[in-house]
Amino acid sequence: MTCPQRLRASTPSNSNQAERYSRHTLLPEVGVAGQRKLAAARVLVVGAGGLAAPVVSYLAGAGIGRLTVIDDDTVELSNLHRQVIHRTADVGVAKVDSAVRAAGELNPDIEVVGVEQRLTADNALELFADHDVIVDATDNFATRYLVNDACVLLGLPLVWSSINRFDGQVTVWGYDESPCYRCIFPTAPPPGMIPSCAEAGVVGSLPGVMGSIQATETVKLILGVGEPLAGRIQVHDALAGTWATVPVVRDPECAVCGDHPSITVLRDEDVSCGLPVPEPVPTIGARELADLIEAGRAPLLVDVRSSAERDIVTLPGGDIHVQVEGLRDGSALDAVADLDEDAIFYCLSGIRSAEAVRLVAAATGVRARSLAGGLHAWIDEVDPSLPRY
Repeated sequence: MTCPQRLRASTPSNSNQAERYSRHTLLPEVGVAGQRKLAAARVLVVGAGGLAAPVVSYLAGAGIGRLTVIDDDTVELSNLHRQVIHRTADVGVAKVDSAVRAAGELNPDIEVVGVEQRLTADNALELFADHDVIVDATDNFATRYLVNDACVLLGLPLVWSSINRFDGQVTVWGYDESPCYRCIFPTAPPPGMIPSCAEAGVVGSLPGVMGSIQATETVKLILGVGEPLAGRIQVHDALAGTWATVPVVRDPECAVCGDHPSITVLRDEDVSCGLPVPEPVPTIGARELADLIEAGRAPLLVDVRSSAERDIVTLPGGDIHVQVEGLRDGSALDAVADLDEDAIFYCLSGIRSAEAVRLVAAATGVRARSLAGGLHAWIDEVDPSLPRY
């Protein structure tokens, strides 16, 4: 494996450590001996976004001796309402650079390593191997399965959280006899079934809440105190202001941690997880669609996004609005019953619109087209003045 670029915070010093950690060492569960454990600990955080912001901040503040952050993304303006480790000035900067800067400024007594690289089956084991705890702060299924499998193969505890809209979940996988992620979620949902934060939205403070719990669970694991969230998923409904605990158990038939595992080497996860690959649909490029509109031959546009998304931006010209959920359950099929093959379905990225084309074709036989790349492609190729979300 090619050695990743490593970015470090300032050189650790021993000045003022007694004062810096005094509120920790006053705790009987921590004390001076516990603080030394934290200083000797090595934690790797996968992701440098919303969940990682409180994780990195609080672990740096706690004095974790070596904190590694891996991410291959750059900071975008739409990140900043929740990814508060980054600043407006960091837009366009690699997230690991921003994370290293923030953690180093908070606590120059620790070592912070930034790996600007995508996690893959080729590098995960080597990156994880020299750490005590792994924290999953990612937002996609393929990486979650990869992180889980690497932790199981290396025997490392995994502190995990997932957020969407106003809902959050958090637990510790693979600790003591607790289940791993695959025990409870053996296969990923079909692509497009679970909307991303870019499509569904997320309240900015939610990753702060859930990521803070991840940081606390990490500290507990290192200190060996309290009852880790192993064998229990903590579920938070921020709208209702409620918490629930769901007990979970290890599956002896689990593909990776079961009694007879079928996954014994790391692999890049196919998020279809054995499901049929969706049939390709006819598409149209953003530039081609713009040319049709400019030539006065604009096709009927069908927006399958949510009403909240339409309030942000829509494509120019007339269209009809049919949310993809209504096509899935059949309640909105009447609205598209008279479409012809000139219709163009669109969404944010092209995933939901492709699904909508398939659903309409199955129900009516009409093979409409999907805008390839969705609104993102339109903004990139046609009109960069439109708001991006």
